[in-house]
Amino acid sequence: MNRSDLDRTNALLDFIERSPVSFAAVREAESMLEQNGFRRLSFTDPWTLLPNGKYYVTRNGSSLIAFTVPADAHPGFMIAASHSDSPAFKLKTDCEVVAVDRYLKLNTEGYGGMIVSSWFDRPLSLAGRAIVKNGSAFETRVVTFDRDLCIIPNVCIHFNREINNGYKYNKAVDTLPLLCNSTEKGVVKTLVAEALGVDADAIVSMDLFVINRTRGSVFGADDAFFCAPRIDDLQCAYTTLAALLESEAPKAIPVYALFDNEEVGSETKQGAASTLLFDTLTRIAAHYGKTLSEMLPASLMLSCDNGHALHPNHPELSDAKNAPHLNGGVVIKHNANQRYATDALSEALFAEICLRADVPVQHFANRSDIAGGGTLGSISNTRVSLKTVDIGLAQFAMHSAVETGGVKDTDYMVRAVKAFYESALAIHETGALELN
Repeated sequence: MNRSDLDRTNALLDFIERSPVSFAAVREAESMLEQNGFRRLSFTDPWTLLPNGKYYVTRNGSSLIAFTVPADAHPGFMIAASHSDSPAFKLKTDCEVVAVDRYLKLNTEGYGGMIVSSWFDRPLSLAGRAIVKNGSAFETRVVTFDRDLCIIPNVCIHFNREINNGYKYNKAVDTLPLLCNSTEKGVVKTLVAEALGVDADAIVSMDLFVINRTRGSVFGADDAFFCAPRIDDLQCAYTTLAALLESEAPKAIPVYALFDNEEVGSETKQGAASTLLFDTLTRIAAHYGKTLSEMLPASLMLSCDNGHALHPNHPELSDAKNAPHLNGGVVIKHNANQRYATDALSEALFAEICLRADVPVQHFANRSDIAGGGTLGSISNTRVSLKTVDIGLAQFAMHSAVETGGVKDTDYMVRAVKAFYESALAIHETGALELN
């Protein structure tokens, strides 16, 4: 494995480690943007966009859109969208439960469709946000812990002889993490207050998640693979952001979109089904003296969310002809029922961009008798309708507490999306499209 591929993947692992929840992922993206000259905007103020300016907006602290304003841009957008959230366990409001008159455990509910068994018997921590009352103002603070705080212990095999024969987990019973050797409540709020440097009484509410903070690692005799929590979808979130920051001389308007709540359907104020993208693009279009509907025909969106690699132990679960491999390049995802937004035209355009960037392309479709998941492309298109191709990178164990990807693929995605951001669509009088 060459040094540049390893460096790129190690940078991704740093990003993942600093992004245990969507709030932290957006904070990390903001930091990277501001270090590269991007300025934050607010929807409550008028926007004055300057030629060659760099800007970003956030919503709910868990979604973000960044863009640049080329002085001589083609009248179209080149949008790469991904998501900031991953499956986890969310703490309920009254989250501390006394267990067997001896311990405190955490009262949780599942967020998204995780592989439940993968969360057991590993050190876990907490992360999220707290709302702090400061006088009459309510402030949002992102909170993470650089320590292990809890664990979900398995029942020993002697008490559950069927554990290896297909056990059905009950999330109201089996997956409540052990927090401390005490029955005195108030521990969570105290921990959060200490982490934020505020009085516990100032914390009025919290959105906290149980997270796996295990550091990702490169592995394999040839260093070809890596494993980490939250590869889906932080690998796409990181690579598309790196591509934006590394792109040069864009011909159209490059847009980076990071949405929350994809894992639970996107239908929130900060999800891909919200007005966030529409609101942002409408304001950009006004800067160019255009309406959004005038600019969308010459626009293209990448819906970036990882896909399933051909599994070495269970190849029979994949389509015989449309199953990608780790380290095989960017994956174009297809579905007849439009769970993915790819069609022949958007596929052709993106494949041409990858060809010019010397990035290999693979294709994914589910076995026709196995239902697959959807992602944000088709959902976003119901709010902002434009040509869209669903892409991602191949991985194993999607929605596990630890997932596996290919080291080469991280750099493949950056190169492909960088070339995408540096491209533009031109529409001929005949209706044909040309990539510039």
